[in-house]
Amino acid sequence: MSSAHDAAPASELALNERLSLPDQETMDALDALQGDIVILGAGGKMGPTLARMARRAISDPARRVMAVSRFTDAAVSSQLEAAGVEIIRADLSDARDVQRLPEAANVLWLAGQKFGTTGDPVGTWTHNVVASVHAAERYAGSRIVCFSTGNVYGRTPVVHGGSQEGDVLVPDGEYAASTIGRERVFESVARRTGSPLLLYRLFYACDLRYGVVTEIARKVLNGEPIDVATGWVNVIWQGDANRLALRALQAASTPAVAINVTGTMVRVREIAERCAMYAGVSPRITGRESDQALLANVARLHDVMPYIELPLEVLCEWAVTWVRSNGRLLDKPTKFEVRDGRF
Repeated sequence: MSSAHDAAPASELALNERLSLPDQETMDALDALQGDIVILGAGGKMGPTLARMARRAISDPARRVMAVSRFTDAAVSSQLEAAGVEIIRADLSDARDVQRLPEAANVLWLAGQKFGTTGDPVGTWTHNVVASVHAAERYAGSRIVCFSTGNVYGRTPVVHGGSQEGDVLVPDGEYAASTIGRERVFESVARRTGSPLLLYRLFYACDLRYGVVTEIARKVLNGEPIDVATGWVNVIWQGDANRLALRALQAASTPAVAINVTGTMVRVREIAERCAMYAGVSPRITGRESDQALLANVARLHDVMPYIELPLEVLCEWAVTWVRSNGRLLDKPTKFEVRDGRF
């Protein structure tokens, strides 16, 4: 085990504190940039701690950090305001709301829809493409990090070591297709306006309230079977993903660059066995590992933004501790086992 990280967060307050803690590289990256930061779609899973981290990382208190969302959860907006983040309520699918947003030299686009896409294809394209048009046009000329997903690649043979950024995109289902649409919208506007852009293709960030590792830890503790048909995944601690997202602003370029953001490939069986070891039980493994999975090659990430990831064994131990102590869980399954593109 890694002694530098062993103490698991014991409360949501402690968890949010850990998730929003910047490192020196993040602070240096933001201080090297000029201007304010706006985070569009800041009310979701990553947005609140990402916004808090940005505020903590910037040494100049005069630079604004703005979080934009409908903010249906009043507690989230109150906590952000208490942390010094400016709250702006807006519907990002409404062009009039987006046009009224303040100027910002640095933009992170987190908005989008994944869950429920099968039952709401129109909503999926509205949130993932139409809203992107409004934002890309509004912030043309700004430095932009556009959140995307590994689903743009589709499954690949495990032996190939994961998809690389230059691979042909093969959408599997409405979600993946609409996310490619989001990327193309931002690329189109960036190409026309000369805006620095980075496509942030994130694979399976893990908070303790959600994520692949937490889902597997919960099944282990409940004695539920763990199907390993999807035998390999990439996972990344959300705190690491937050830090890399802010550093990505400095890495945005013209022409646009795409970067896979996640941890190294790991077997689902290994995650289950590690969680079971910390739980003191035996995992119930079922199924046969397929020779294909949704996987990322992260060589470019480590070339452009080298970092030391939270060790898998620590994340597994934290997840077991969190679930066992009845820590709050979000009803947002990753559906990493899905193999037909239907989310």
